[in-house]
Amino acid sequence: MSPTETLLVTRPEPGVLLVTLDRPARLNAMTVQMFDELEQLAIDLRHDADLRVVLLAGAGRAFCAGYDLDEADELAQLSARQMLARQEHGARALEALRAIPQPLIAAVDGAAAGGGFALALAACIRLASPEARFNAAMVRIGMSAGDLGISWLLPRLVSPGIAAEIMYTGRFVEAAEAERIGLVSRIVPSASLLEECLTLARTIAANSPFGVQLTKRALHANLDGLPLRAAMELENRGQALATRGTDMPEALGAFKAKRTPQFTGA
Repeated sequence: MSPTETLLVTRPEPGVLLVTLDRPARLNAMTVQMFDELEQLAIDLRHDADLRVVLLAGAGRAFCAGYDLDEADELAQLSARQMLARQEHGARALEALRAIPQPLIAAVDGAAAGGGFALALAACIRLASPEARFNAAMVRIGMSAGDLGISWLLPRLVSPGIAAEIMYTGRFVEAAEAERIGLVSRIVPSASLLEECLTLARTIAANSPFGVQLTKRALHANLDGLPLRAAMELENRGQALATRGTDMPEALGAFKAKRTPQFTGA
């Protein structure tokens, strides 16, 4: 397994890998380095014959707060080509993680916002604590809520109308609602969330590894109408375009300053 700085990778028991986003001081916010490490991890996992199930969690009080706002400050200053490359980098990492042969279970405790929401959606199964909350935060900083696969994955979990409401408003979906609409499988007390995920992992690992992997392939193949890559391609261009005008820097600045944005439409 390749060394990491933003991820803590452990094996709590044979056949199970626990990947913990490990930037708790920044609520596990995503960075270019984290995308690099997630993509390399996904590549490494393709060749791990002993691995049965992968768990994904966040250190501290959040699952993942989305893209780090310190890095987001520079997005509007990048050229269109640079922004598209940045966007494609993140999309490639999440697509690679979703495509690992092993089932991926997300333990969502605290906020899963923006790219963190996309990361949770990339998992096969999501268990959540009562403190879990989800939102498509990008639309609140002048960008598109269609980001990192959200516009493809979310309507496949909840109804298109509910997905539209969540994405257009950028509002938070609290744990109880997430369970009701099928965004998460069930709510588990925070103190026992990881143990519950491990119990689920053991149940999956007790089945034929090849059979489980073939099952995942079948599920993914049958979900694919418009391929995920095509959806991400559309999203990538939307984000590259969204950062070209004045709305995104204004919305991001207002979000960080906790004030109401003033859009000029330029």
